[in-house]
Amino acid sequence: MNPESPQTQTGPTAVEHRPASFLEKLSAVLFCIFCLEVGLFLLFYPWLDALWSRNWLLRFNPEWRAVVMSEHFRGAVSGLGVLNLFIAVAEIVRLRRFSGR
Repeated sequence: MNPESPQTQTGPTAVEHRPASFLEKLSAVLFCIFCLEVGLFLLFYPWLDALWSRNWLLRFNPEWRAVVMSEHFRGAVSGLGVLNLFIAVAEIVRLRRFSGR
């Protein structure tokens, strides 16, 4: 085997970067907006007593009322909202990959 052949080369290979298409850019922006909206909803909605107490889960299983109405459960749902907001911010930072450096 030739030591210069591609099968024996080790190390990083050169990756060709192609420009991102419009749909890739649009989907990245829409994903950021979606994560922001879901994060804000999950962060604030559990603490709106008038809306949270009319949860449809409680109609099917009234015995879950103690769990769903507890502050610990509401905090867990708000924690998922914070996680979504973190993902949104991380994706917004990653949008720089579409800049023409």
